[in-house]
Amino acid sequence: MKVLVIGAGGREHALAWQCAKDDKVEKVYVAPGNAGTALEPKCQNIVLENKNTDNEHSAVIEFCQYNDIDIVIVGPEAPLVTGIIDACRDAGIKAWGPTAYCAQLEGSKTFAKEFMQNNNIPTAAYQGFTDAASAKVYVDEQGAPIVIKADGLAAGKGVIVAETTEQAYAAIDDMLADNKFGDAGSRVVIEQFLQGEEASFICMIDGDNILPMATSQDHKRAFEGDTGPNTGGMGAYSPAPVVTDDVHNKVMTQVIQPVVDAMKTAGHPYTGFLYAGLMIDDAGNPSVIEFNCRFGDPETQPILMRLQSSIVDLVAAGLAGQLPDEADWDKRPALGIVIASKGYPETSSKGDVISGLPELDDQQFVKVFHAGTDFAKEADNLDANINANAQNDSDREIVTNGGRVVCVTALADSISDAQQAALTVAGAISFEGAHYRRDIGHQAIARES
Repeated sequence: MKVLVIGAGGREHALAWQCAKDDKVEKVYVAPGNAGTALEPKCQNIVLENKNTDNEHSAVIEFCQYNDIDIVIVGPEAPLVTGIIDACRDAGIKAWGPTAYCAQLEGSKTFAKEFMQNNNIPTAAYQGFTDAASAKVYVDEQGAPIVIKADGLAAGKGVIVAETTEQAYAAIDDMLADNKFGDAGSRVVIEQFLQGEEASFICMIDGDNILPMATSQDHKRAFEGDTGPNTGGMGAYSPAPVVTDDVHNKVMTQVIQPVVDAMKTAGHPYTGFLYAGLMIDDAGNPSVIEFNCRFGDPETQPILMRLQSSIVDLVAAGLAGQLPDEADWDKRPALGIVIASKGYPETSSKGDVISGLPELDDQQFVKVFHAGTDFAKEADNLDANINANAQNDSDREIVTNGGRVVCVTALADSISDAQQAALTVAGAISFEGAHYRRDIGHQAIARES
């Protein structure tokens, strides 16, 4: 069996690693991948050049047809929003993910909020704006704290939790007047600030059947104590103790099942991963902060560290409309710590040499998933379209190539033990400007104590 994983981040490294563990899988291609996926056994990075201006996904289709790809797994949101699943299905290629219509749940905050409102899915009160003056009047009426969101895709950074009216004004000006997020910020959604504890609830859906993945919780804020600007995620752990059996049932009945039912009624059955970012209040009631139409990052890394079922078998079952109700999970928790590059999340650094990365098989219960990594260009003598195998790559310098560089993920008997194991390995990894949080999992560790 041959699998193609689309994407370049830590999520895609984790997905490729899990796919490659399946004995049925002969080869996992990753487009474009990173230094970590290039080094994984049975994995090969590829660069797909789109030569058909009428179809931005033609390179994927041509590669799959030429190389007899059995399954395509799409990692990031952007190709899903632009219809890669629709294009693959039209070409007879089995691809896992939601259609462009369903992916609007992530691609447009306005679509998502209206969808939730129309289907009685609990979420914060909101209003959308394209005019800065009107948006500021609404902020004055509501008061702070308040949440300002870019309507479109902004790589996880288009959400500002404004503690003061002045911060809310600045966020509105950044998005609507100064075009900080480009087209993604040409419309903003302003939401009520919700109190509680966050959790990530991720499912696989085949149009009818729902397979909940292990629960998780990520840390969006850049600095310790959950302070600083929002990021794409500075770390995550699984399971999330805040998701009790009662909360789990509420999420399934009040959030996930209504999405499945409404999309099916609309004639667009939801398939693929669905991520519900939740706020759980003190009474155990969930509200949806956001929907993502793909596996979360960095939640994927600790979740897949715990997955004992074959991800390939689960995806194949989903493509056949036969998802099981449950998967097999390691009972031990897992925790991942993101090491970010200089300036992240406002800027990112490229080309800084990374030292201290462990060998792939050095740590049995710790895995370093690569995200923003590459090989040093001066040593780059690779073919233009297909990277060399691990034997050619193993001696090459690895450098930074983005904001979130690696996610050090550990599996242990407790969240605190997993945190310490991840911190030990993270402490040995260095590059200019490297920074990471040392308190990932603090809420779960407080519960353990």
